[in-house]
Amino acid sequence: MGEKQPHLNGAYYGPSVLPPSRSYHLGGCCCCIILEVIFQLIVVASLAVLAFWLIFHPSRVEFHVTDASLTQINFATNNNNVNMLYYNLSLNVTIRNPNEKIGIYYDRFEANAFYVGQRFSTEALAPFYQGHKNTTVLSPVFKGQQLLLLGSNELSVLDSEKSPGVFDIHVKFYLWIRFELGNVQTCRIKPNINCELKVPLTSHENSTGAFEITECDIGLF
Repeated sequence: MGEKQPHLNGAYYGPSVLPPSRSYHLGGCCCCIILEVIFQLIVVASLAVLAFWLIFHPSRVEFHVTDASLTQINFATNNNNVNMLYYNLSLNVTIRNPNEKIGIYYDRFEANAFYVGQRFSTEALAPFYQGHKNTTVLSPVFKGQQLLLLGSNELSVLDSEKSPGVFDIHVKFYLWIRFELGNVQTCRIKPNINCELKVPLTSHENSTGAFEITECDIGLF
């Protein structure tokens, strides 16, 4: 007969049994911390913007084309049988800085003239500084000839504008500017100024209207 197993009296002498493991989920806690940090950053940024506005009361700079003189614009073939646009356009541009505590450095100022979607001239203007509550007048002149590849649609626009003697010319200013806030200067920003002009040809016999002052749109690159 086999040997009897000893009586264990209900006790268990095997390996110890570990308690069930518990998993800790830290994702919710981390999300709360991140949201709190973001909220604090938003509050700090809002207070900084509010303080800046209360101190400096910034106002938008204004660009207007106050006068435009177009004495020549015609499309013709030159001696080399190349189609050229001949033009002579003069502008008066006023820039108004209405701010009492903000000056502006114009480190780069480039004027470009477009007709029927094509650039036909570029004029680089000298850098300058504009003080507080100051109005600056610039007078770019676009004069010369430029090769333009005009299709049937562009030629149709040119023919339609010849009769009334008023031409749609788009002038765009590319700028590099810095703002001066007390003794502090900002980094450069690069806005572009778009001016949609309707310019009468002064030598046209049917052109009776005068140029109307035009406000330009301000955008960023």
